[in-house]
Amino acid sequence: MPSTGQIAGYLELEDGRVFPGKLFGALSGTDGEVVFNTGMVGYPESLTDPSYRGEILTLTYPLIGNYGVPAPGEDRFESPRIQARGLVVSTLTREHSHWSSVRSLDEWLSSEGIIGLEGIDTRALTKHLREKGTMLGRIVPGNERPKFNVADPNRTDLVGEVTSQEPVTFRPTGPDSGMKVLLVDCGCKASIIRALRVRGCSVTTVPYDHILDPSGFSGVLLSNGPGDPAVCKATIKNVRGLMEAGSVPIAGICLGNQLMALAAGGKTFKLPFGHRSQNQPCIDRTTGHCVITSQNHGYAVDPESLPEGWEVWYSNLNDETVEGIRHRSRPFFAVQFHPEANPGPTDPRGFFDLFMEVMVRGI
Repeated sequence: MPSTGQIAGYLELEDGRVFPGKLFGALSGTDGEVVFNTGMVGYPESLTDPSYRGEILTLTYPLIGNYGVPAPGEDRFESPRIQARGLVVSTLTREHSHWSSVRSLDEWLSSEGIIGLEGIDTRALTKHLREKGTMLGRIVPGNERPKFNVADPNRTDLVGEVTSQEPVTFRPTGPDSGMKVLLVDCGCKASIIRALRVRGCSVTTVPYDHILDPSGFSGVLLSNGPGDPAVCKATIKNVRGLMEAGSVPIAGICLGNQLMALAAGGKTFKLPFGHRSQNQPCIDRTTGHCVITSQNHGYAVDPESLPEGWEVWYSNLNDETVEGIRHRSRPFFAVQFHPEANPGPTDPRGFFDLFMEVMVRGI
């Protein structure tokens, strides 16, 4: 049963800061990395995004839940289940209203065993994280303060928790283009697969540590996913082998951008508080064209570490971090932002059209 919202609980951060509130959803405690998202809409998409695995998600928009939750299988779900470990909001709306809604946010979290915390000052929490940096935290029912003991989820194999277990092939939903994509599933959002299928691609997803045989495929796409990219050692090794073979175009999205950089010999680093929003401005370093993007990542590529032959393709206009890389002469390229959006602006969806063009041309 959904909660009444009258049970006390609190969010405690690793630096000792405490934010008291009221619980909803499931009423069992949780812990993880505390992050924030500044989007005004999109809580079903964000909560089911595998990139949020291991994280307690704070939504900065003050009213959450007002349009309820759609039925499972709708295109607002990015995976079959909630991936975030917990949810923190300012005000939970229980009287939801939307033509596609079948249940409340409270009911949905409760049914999936995910705890929520409402009634806290999310503005103060966000400002604290912006000043101190992303940190570990926990949501605890009641008022007692047991010893803080939270393990960093980024040190574990989060991608292994969200990757597919075996290869799966999806047929095109648009006119068949003849293109066949091998998609390395590191926690792939469903909308990435939809974006390829509607363009006439057949898509075969494989687990993140799967041996990559590009025979019979037009291109390889490295998906988004959670955690520290350096943990995905098998994926990095396999992608490096693909690059050395040079037999097929390779593209990447979000975590895929970081994995491509590591496979090429570059390095990544952890951002102070990550990029999780729907309004990040990124500039194409070649054309000067700016796109507004949807993002969700906590790590970035070190531009100084990129080896010869590689260059920064996109940069973030807020902090100048790398938002895309590409090889100068070979068909290898990736973006750090989410061109499929969902939710978010559609400015960068041309990424998929570029991938199509590159696959048609081939090596």
